[in-house]
Amino acid sequence: MLIDMHLHERTHSPDSMISLEEIVTVAKARGLDAVCITDHDSMGLTQYAAEYAKQVDFPIFVGVEFYSLQGDVTAWGIDSFPDHRVDAQDFIDHVNHHGGFCVSCHPFRNNNRGLEDDLKRVHGLHGVEVLNGSTSLEANRKALQYCQELGLKPIGASDAHVYEKIAKYVTWLPEQVFTQADLIAQLHACNPKPAIWNGLSYDIVDTF
Repeated sequence: MLIDMHLHERTHSPDSMISLEEIVTVAKARGLDAVCITDHDSMGLTQYAAEYAKQVDFPIFVGVEFYSLQGDVTAWGIDSFPDHRVDAQDFIDHVNHHGGFCVSCHPFRNNNRGLEDDLKRVHGLHGVEVLNGSTSLEANRKALQYCQELGLKPIGASDAHVYEKIAKYVTWLPEQVFTQADLIAQLHACNPKPAIWNGLSYDIVDTF
């Protein structure tokens, strides 16, 4: 299956200009099997996303992009998160305590919101966003290098805040999932790969 793991919907991410309806429309048109909404420090879309997913018969998983003291971490499988910035390690520990899955997103983007070299200091992180649609190719390649060195799982995601970037990069998983619990279980068990939209379809890649 193909899934965009990192998207921002305008209701709870003030810097986003896209609606859930637009996200799903593009995702379906490009042959995706699901999407993840990871708003900034919010899981406020959870109920509406669940209702809309049933309405359109398309899986929508809600996680969060949490701004830790060392940088952004996306996570799934938690019902709550700290109401203030805490150390990345504390947040990662929280996710693991609840059996979730967490990813260092855009670790080397030049906006001081990535973990950068703290990738080598934290423990319990599961994946690294090696292809992020709002990050330079050079920074993405550095993320891939760290991901491989640390033996973490490579994740592709658009990080879309505008319509044009929806589903630019996605993640390939070997099996279809329909619930968030199944998504987390498969992420833990499988070897995901990033994929790149080439204008007609997706190229699943090991390097770029």
